[in-house]
Amino acid sequence: MSSGLVPPDEEFFPAMFKQTRRSAVHLEMRDGYMADEQFDRWLADGRPAQVARAEDDEAWMSLVADAVGRGVEVRRARIVSTGPVSAYVAWLHAVTAGLNVAAGEQVRWLSRRKASMLTLPGNDFWVFDETVVWNHFTGDGEWLGVEVTDDPAAVELCRTSFEAVWALATDHAEFRV
Repeated sequence: MSSGLVPPDEEFFPAMFKQTRRSAVHLEMRDGYMADEQFDRWLADGRPAQVARAEDDEAWMSLVADAVGRGVEVRRARIVSTGPVSAYVAWLHAVTAGLNVAAGEQVRWLSRRKASMLTLPGNDFWVFDETVVWNHFTGDGEWLGVEVTDDPAAVELCRTSFEAVWALATDHAEFRV
């Protein structure tokens, strides 16, 4: 099964998490994503090192916590440019402990310099058990939607790529921006 581009839909990821039984892994490879009010507030507040979670984060936290509670391993790896990181990556780092890690995700970071010898797909992705979800973005980081496939070659490519990144990456608690 392979879908064409599916436009952004607030129900898509909750449905994927609810049907996942073993593993959900996510690889992010961009230094910036779409505009975000929380990011803008963080910039206006002087870029604090840690950020309290926002009210609209609760749905995500509940979704992840429910999956983890059912025994699903949820892992996220981020490949980022360093020396210095982008403002957006610094913000992601500031919110990760209170949002992703607090919900039950395991998060690691990899400097893009250390990823040069890795074979990686061209897009960010999730792998939910045996299904790949490619995330598609515009050049300036606006989310276009997803493409879904259960093609075994795509699943294997993404799993192998994710595990290679994971093995080299630094745990969130140890990664410095």
